[in-house]
Amino acid sequence: MGEFTTLMARDGHEFQAYLAAPPGKPRGALLIIQEIFGVNSHIRAVTDGYAADGYTAIAPALFDRVRRGIELGYTPEAMQEGAGYRAQLQPENTLKDLAAALAVVRNSGRTGSIGYCYGGSMSYLAACQLQVACAVVYYGRVGAYLTQKPRCPVLYHYGSVDKSIPLSDVDAVRAAYPQAPVYVYEGAGHGFNCDERGSYDPQAAALARRRTLEFCARYLRGDAAPAVAQADGDEEA
Repeated sequence: MGEFTTLMARDGHEFQAYLAAPPGKPRGALLIIQEIFGVNSHIRAVTDGYAADGYTAIAPALFDRVRRGIELGYTPEAMQEGAGYRAQLQPENTLKDLAAALAVVRNSGRTGSIGYCYGGSMSYLAACQLQVACAVVYYGRVGAYLTQKPRCPVLYHYGSVDKSIPLSDVDAVRAAYPQAPVYVYEGAGHGFNCDERGSYDPQAAALARRRTLEFCARYLRGDAAPAVAQADGDEEA
């Protein structure tokens, strides 16, 4: 459905972004923020999926600041490689790329961000520093950034058996934002949304996606969507 296009950040950096248009008039726009595996087939499928739901969706290739065209799978070796690329990026530069992507889709209406793992952390920073109307964090490490306060509503998804993010980190998010919707999916691990990973949990992924769509409808489209539960989000997936 989508295709790659070339963008430029305000510091002159040129990079690729995967852009997908909805079938009709946009209901808003969504910034899809990658994991440490690049804008690979999974992230493109996620972007296409939200476009099919009516949103103009864009996924900037954040690793283009290291090398253009990085797309990784989900082997242990790929995970180590992706972590190395991530370590070469500075959040302030990544935010410039996210801002450039946001500028492309603003004509579609209010814009939200949805990020996964590394992208979840950046989605939180987007809520703090960029002009987004809402943000969604999928298993993102945000503890180091909790001194920064979001300017918009943020929805959080975590797995109860995530070996990368202990529940104490989730508790820190709840303590910082007691009214925020923070969901923990029983039995789900890190990366539970990705159907290309061994940790994929289809039930948790489907429930998290439904809640994400309701959240986006509430803050981007202004629909009379079902209210998203607040801090009591420990329902089983």
